[in-house]
Amino acid sequence: MTQLRAGVAGAGVFGGFHARKYANLEGVTLAGIFDPDAARGTALADELSATAHTDLPRFLEGLDVVTIATPGATHYDIALAAVNAGCSVYVEKPVTQTLEQADRLLAAAAKAGKIIACGHQERVAFAAMGLIGLSANPLALESVRRGTPNTRNRDISCVLDLMIHDLDLALVLTGEEAVAVEAEGEFDAVVAEVTFAGGLTARFEASRIADARLRTMRATYGEGEVDIDFLAPSFRNTTPYKLNPDFASSPEGKDPLGVSVSRFLDAVRGDGQPVATGADGARALDLALAVEMAAGL
Repeated sequence: MTQLRAGVAGAGVFGGFHARKYANLEGVTLAGIFDPDAARGTALADELSATAHTDLPRFLEGLDVVTIATPGATHYDIALAAVNAGCSVYVEKPVTQTLEQADRLLAAAAKAGKIIACGHQERVAFAAMGLIGLSANPLALESVRRGTPNTRNRDISCVLDLMIHDLDLALVLTGEEAVAVEAEGEFDAVVAEVTFAGGLTARFEASRIADARLRTMRATYGEGEVDIDFLAPSFRNTTPYKLNPDFASSPEGKDPLGVSVSRFLDAVRGDGQPVATGADGARALDLALAVEMAAGL
């Protein structure tokens, strides 16, 4: 197995999650942590026997792969710098802030022969349930993703922060493009209705100012429904489809981030594809930006 040198940009909560995955996986060495906050970066680096950096070019030296878990507004600049330094990149969602940025990043990666993966790891749980690749598309979808107030991700709206997960899942379940988008709300709370090419109507709600956390999705099929509770995690299935009720105890259900990171590393070694490619991330971003525009954000 090729030993890869990895770095993580961002020493916050999600950066810590990613750094610990690298530190505990075979075939990869966690070499560096980048964060402009020297104390925060040093604390995480010391915990995991890595080197802390506040200088991005120095951080990127000698790395093979980089995870970007910094504020969304910085994703493009750091990802492009990493690709130009010869790294494949796993970037948390949103892949970038604009489609123009996504196009430039993907073009640069393709030219350099590097992998871009995007952090839509909810796909891992859906695959473990058995929901991906069913013989029929849902007739309707309704998702709710509510969070309580916090200081994280204040540089992007709740659409790019939260709703984008469910928009991506809808794109995966339908395999279709959105043809109409209606939305209303504000920076921290948005409700959207999206119509897909096959006629499916999906309703999405996202909030970062709720009183309590709630993350659910209901997929309605011709012969029943699948009601998913992402927080439990569990689902209720009244369809004839044979889904996996024990998905939460599977390796994928227990550690979707670990699976997503491992699949990224496999792709870098030339074996398969990431759970979500950079192109997948751009597709979800495109729909999320359409929701923002419809809501007047």
